[in-house]
Amino acid sequence: VASAWIKVEQLKPYHPHKEEMIKINKGKRFQQAVDAVEDFLKKKEKQGGKEQPVRDDPHFHHFLLSQTEKVRGKDTRSTSIQAADSTAINGSITPTDKRIGFLGLGLMGSGIVSNLLKMGHVVTVWNRTVEKCDLFIQEGARLGRTPAEVVSMCDITFSCVSDPKAARDLVLGPSGVLQGIRPGKCYVEMSTVDPETITELSQVISSRGGRFLEAPVAGSQQVSNEGMLVILAAGDRTVYEDCSSCFQAMGKTSFFLGEVGNAARMMLILNMVQGSFMATIAEGLTLAQATGQSQHTFLDILSQGQMASTFVDQKCQNILQGNFKPDYYLKHIQKDLRLAISMGDTANHPTPMAAAANEVYKRAKALDQSDNDMSAVYRAYIH
Repeated sequence: VASAWIKVEQLKPYHPHKEEMIKINKGKRFQQAVDAVEDFLKKKEKQGGKEQPVRDDPHFHHFLLSQTEKVRGKDTRSTSIQAADSTAINGSITPTDKRIGFLGLGLMGSGIVSNLLKMGHVVTVWNRTVEKCDLFIQEGARLGRTPAEVVSMCDITFSCVSDPKAARDLVLGPSGVLQGIRPGKCYVEMSTVDPETITELSQVISSRGGRFLEAPVAGSQQVSNEGMLVILAAGDRTVYEDCSSCFQAMGKTSFFLGEVGNAARMMLILNMVQGSFMATIAEGLTLAQATGQSQHTFLDILSQGQMASTFVDQKCQNILQGNFKPDYYLKHIQKDLRLAISMGDTANHPTPMAAAANEVYKRAKALDQSDNDMSAVYRAYIH
């Protein structure tokens, strides 16, 4: 069973945003929700009572009490849902008193660590290129000399690196994570890797008495900086619960997906879809140009249709401006496509669309676009 929490920043007042949300959400279930809210408000008017703040509403207190009773009764939902209730009341995150370690300060890791520090967590950092740690030391982080030292100093250690090899080396290499693992230590792997790598890492961490959670994230550098990542977790449920305040600091939503490997599978599927979609957008833009159509008009039309999204708008605008500063590395989305195709092979499931997109990204890599944003796949069509 998947569970999720929502940040208080995403909660909006009903009346000021009602019409806007009705325009965006045309589904039957959303309309039923609006009808239910309207019925509730009408009943309150008939009762002649003054409108109370949500936190003083007895219905709200009854809801919170029901959640508390479920926790006492060992409800199987994630504690992050209860944490969201607390956030909604207090408007802030209460950081865990556990010592946090973080390994890897790349595009995603840097934003995550910054948000952990902003929300009051005690964080020890390590990066292969030690200079990247300097900014975070200035912001209050502590410095670990090796991955093993960070793990030995901390209760929960997160890692976010580029690929399966880097993830394995970090754990199994000299002065690696495994050297610092002791019974009860928690290790959270946030890198996007294949299920086989995740299973291997889980087994070696558990063999030393450690507790393991995988938690890859959906998003980009900008989304990471904004603390709005989507976190997909699987493995030790108690570690997931212990990470509640950390996940709230770095993300807008968190899902627990069950046993180890499920988060890796889901993450690869999501990135397969995103990578294939990006290649298709680039193909459309270049076909428009090749047939004498305005690329700007193509984007204007696209932004008014069903495929309109922040992702489409930002990537297309960047392409038209020739701005390929990395928000998500092209080499990483190609890696994710490759791993997703391999996962399809293992499951004997066809992935022809992903395979075609993968070839375009490989062409872009051959054109030295690896360290540019994934939208630089556009250049594979014009060279």
